Amino acid sequence: MNEKSTSNNIKREDSNLNNEDSDFDNLISRLHEIKVTIALIEKQFLDKF
Repeated sequence: MNEKSTSNNIKREDSNLNNEDSDFDNLISRLHEIKVTIALIEKQFLDKF
């Protein structure tokens, strides 16, 4: 019984780590999109002067 509990805990921890990795990847993608958007806005603004 204790081994089964330990196994379930490990699976849960692995799942949490996978979710954190996915969240991190999503954050990096979103930050990249924001960076590109800011660069485009800056270019449009600077082109006016």
